[in-house]
Amino acid sequence: MFDFRLKVFYTVARRLNFTKAADELFITQPAVTKHIHEIETYYKTQLFQRNGTRIKLTPAGAALMEYAEQLFEIYRKIEFELAAINENVKGTIRIGASTTVAQYVLPKYLASFKQKFPDIKIALTTNNTEFIENALITNKIDFGIIEGQSRRPQLKYLPFLKDEMVLCTRTGNPFIKKQSISLAMLKELPLLIREQGSGSQEVITTALKKAGLNASKLKVDMVLESTESIKSYLSSSDSFAFLSIHSILKELKSNELTVIDIKDFTIERSFYFVKQQGDKQPLPALFMKFMSSDNF
Repeated sequence: MFDFRLKVFYTVARRLNFTKAADELFITQPAVTKHIHEIETYYKTQLFQRNGTRIKLTPAGAALMEYAEQLFEIYRKIEFELAAINENVKGTIRIGASTTVAQYVLPKYLASFKQKFPDIKIALTTNNTEFIENALITNKIDFGIIEGQSRRPQLKYLPFLKDEMVLCTRTGNPFIKKQSISLAMLKELPLLIREQGSGSQEVITTALKKAGLNASKLKVDMVLESTESIKSYLSSSDSFAFLSIHSILKELKSNELTVIDIKDFTIERSFYFVKQQGDKQPLPALFMKFMSSDNF
């Protein structure tokens, strides 16, 4: 319902690339340029500074971007509230969540959702990403929330929440003298890793490979099957591990664990909603809208 030109501007502002924005919006690049020109003409100001093939937001563009984000957040809330009114909000939602999401991200959403929709029952299955995807394919769950990077053609993946995997160890570990190390030094550290099939481990392995470090060269101290077991082991050892920043907030606050920076290396990822291609079940869609809205 909102002005499509504003959506075009918002997409270009996020991508900072006219071609990529056109691909995302399924329109031509000249059409993107035309919409941006119309907005700039209407407001009598330049929104993008162009330097060859590169663009960046002008101060006016940055201001419009901020207002566009606020408007789209309002639109999302409107869609959610009207969907909640119109849908039959009774029944059971079968959710599958990978371990990190289930333990450290999902609980607050479940509690808030249950308060708003007391007649909807939730059945939660927790396991690693590979297990959740298989459960979805075999119709044992309605949708999943995962942390891996796999892409199965029969499934649809929708970004949900940003995350970062950080290298951490117990505070006071004598093995480390500085809060920053080089990537090469990582090969000398005793590491705890997750089991095969873990979305977290897949993300770590992929990021290291892109940086030129083969995971097989790492000094693996132990393989453990949960974040909680890794954290417990860390607290009583001089080992290190890559863990989601969401999973160690409590330990960082209490100074039990500390983050070790790796120069010129970061592991960023997204948590994803995953559902079967073409699935249009109303209750799972309602829950995903709820989680994507600003309900906190």
